[in-house]
Amino acid sequence: MEHVELTDACLVKNYMNGNEQSLSVLIDRHQQRIYSFIYSKVFDKDVADDIFQDTFIKVIRTLKRGKYNEEGKFLPWVMRISHNLVIDHFRKNKRMPKFESSGDFNIFSVLSDTCLNAEKQIIKDQIEADVKELIKELPEDQLEVLVMRIYKDMSFKEISERTGVSINTALGRMRYALINLRKVISTVQLKETE
Repeated sequence: MEHVELTDACLVKNYMNGNEQSLSVLIDRHQQRIYSFIYSKVFDKDVADDIFQDTFIKVIRTLKRGKYNEEGKFLPWVMRISHNLVIDHFRKNKRMPKFESSGDFNIFSVLSDTCLNAEKQIIKDQIEADVKELIKELPEDQLEVLVMRIYKDMSFKEISERTGVSINTALGRMRYALINLRKVISTVQLKETE
């Protein structure tokens, strides 16, 4: 049977039974999805490469020790490992992703939940794509602050230094960005119900 047709569970089992090629197939199959997830959190190619590599080192160690037992849930398991390594990266650098605790705009905490089933993952991906489209509607100065704060995890002090405006101006732009984003979302919802 061709490797490509085998399920993740079969490939994991084959790898644990000594078939090294099975792991390559698994990595090829899920590389884009896992790498994109990591990059979307750290926004740095070198850091993303390191975390991606560390993720699979951890996967290999766990499989080699025979400790893997999440039959049929390989991708969510690997995503959870990469998510934890991203969190570790931010902890080491004393910079937690701030959007996870922000009560002001909960859509981002929904987007950061990696323990999703396939259907929820598709919905999450769609929401993420929709949000990225919607934020393009914002004025340039608000868009810049929102992207730095939410996607690049920068503090308002860093945003202030990068943009050359006061911290209060940066805070104001973020506030207006969220207000305008809500307006854009409401307008889209109205059009859909008409």
